[in-house]
Amino acid sequence: QVQLVESGGGLVQAGGSLRLSCSASGRAVSEQAMGWFRQAPGKEREFVAGINWNTVYADSVKGRFTISRDSAGNTVSLQMNSLRPEDTAVYYCAARRRGLAYISKNPRDFTSWGQGTQVTVSS
Repeated sequence: QVQLVESGGGLVQAGGSLRLSCSASGRAVSEQAMGWFRQAPGKEREFVAGINWNTVYADSVKGRFTISRDSAGNTVSLQMNSLRPEDTAVYYCAARRRGLAYISKNPRDFTSWGQGTQVTVSS
């Protein structure tokens, strides 16, 4: 089982930037899809961005957020620019089961999750 730990959340003004990081331990995650999801109060968890050898983004963050992976494949980052109040949520890092490289937008397809990190964007 892989353990995921997120870091980098915080409070930022609208228009600002934050960088989230997700470190994986326990086993390598370089051969499966990784994703970032977010959940705002009273709302369902939603897909933000995913990465394998390609990247996929939700329409709401396209052009503002960038997902990347280090060369070893065990750290996934999410650079968030031009943040908006509606980006406020708890952000979660997730990994698909080993060997599954397809980037799914369905949180049920991801088997390992981090504890989440709060991102708050003030207007």
